[in-house]
Amino acid sequence: METRSPPRIFSRQRRIAGLRRLLVRQSQRDAARYVMDDMVEDVLERLEFMRLAPKRVLVIGDWTGTLALSLRGNGAAVEETDVRSLDEEAPLPSGQFDLIVSLASLGRVNDLPGALLHLRAALAEDGILLASMIGAGSLANLRRAMIAAEPDRPSARMHPLVDNASASGLMQRALFRRQVVDSRSVEVAFSSLDRLVQDLRDQGLGSSLASAPPPLGKAALERAREAFLAGANDQGRVIETFEILTLTGWKD
Repeated sequence: METRSPPRIFSRQRRIAGLRRLLVRQSQRDAARYVMDDMVEDVLERLEFMRLAPKRVLVIGDWTGTLALSLRGNGAAVEETDVRSLDEEAPLPSGQFDLIVSLASLGRVNDLPGALLHLRAALAEDGILLASMIGAGSLANLRRAMIAAEPDRPSARMHPLVDNASASGLMQRALFRRQVVDSRSVEVAFSSLDRLVQDLRDQGLGSSLASAPPPLGKAALERAREAFLAGANDQGRVIETFEILTLTGWKD
């Protein structure tokens, strides 16, 4: 029986290059980091609520190092992946971890079902996966601006994103014994499209599509800027939403 490879939507090379640039940008004092900060805080709150004190933990994607530091302070042995060489689609050592946390990385893999299966295999019995990712309800104003920029023949510039129902189905396919998917919103005010793009680049959330579109021309960029600001409130700010999905799964 023929096995089909998943479609190549994302470029791992472009994603890693963006993450390397992130580490340089984060050396600047005013670099944005609110998406990762929110994800880290949420994970710590969930662990406290569940009264979970894991002994062996794998942390994937947290370029701030904050989560691992906190978990080590509570006595856990923590392994961290290097975001500069991260490959979520590669197999992991099996059965080693009581907890695996993946932050802002699973949303840009070509074989998401396969990546979830690898994560499940790496969990010990009764181990837990907590995976946070940018969800489909995100960046509606940016999407409208990109469509307005090229109304006749728009290029693919925005990532496809996973919604709540699809995430639940993926967790079931990955054979987690129990699974829960929930979402929350992080709202941020922007004075311009350029500031939003800067924040996305600061946080490694820029495009990593396999087919990189050409840069917007001057006229198209101006149309995008105008369309973005058309959604501004009476203070001249555009409220953009980042939907954060959190996938929680238990292994038998």
